[in-house]
Amino acid sequence: MAVISEQYIVSRLGNERHAFNIRDINEIIKMEYITEVPNSKPYIKGVINLRGKIVPVVSMCRRFGIPETPIGKLSRIVVVQYQNEATGIIVDAVEKVTSFDDIQPPVDANEPNGTQFMDGIGQSVDGLVGILNIDRLFGEG
Repeated sequence: MAVISEQYIVSRLGNERHAFNIRDINEIIKMEYITEVPNSKPYIKGVINLRGKIVPVVSMCRRFGIPETPIGKLSRIVVVQYQNEATGIIVDAVEKVTSFDDIQPPVDANEPNGTQFMDGIGQSVDGLVGILNIDRLFGEG
């Protein structure tokens, strides 16, 4: 019987590469106008209207506590499912769909550079990729 490996979408944020489990992703859309929402969580960039539905959009830079990267022509909003709600995540670029032969645990979950939001580190021919955990990324913990 063949073993089916998980598939991931690899995205880029500055010089960092992260992966989302393909099961968590609803769609990937081009950047569009984001309406700011006063008094929202610091990492919430605002909201978009996605086919008549209001969807919050998260800045991964703000969430990771790193300087915001400028929006470019390759920037995308990855729309994921979190607690039965669509939520957008801004990334600098979406690179490819891949699977990993080997996934190691994150180095130190107490580091403030985003590793606390990861399930592990995937090894690919292009190097190491942090595998994000959607629940931890949006959760308060």
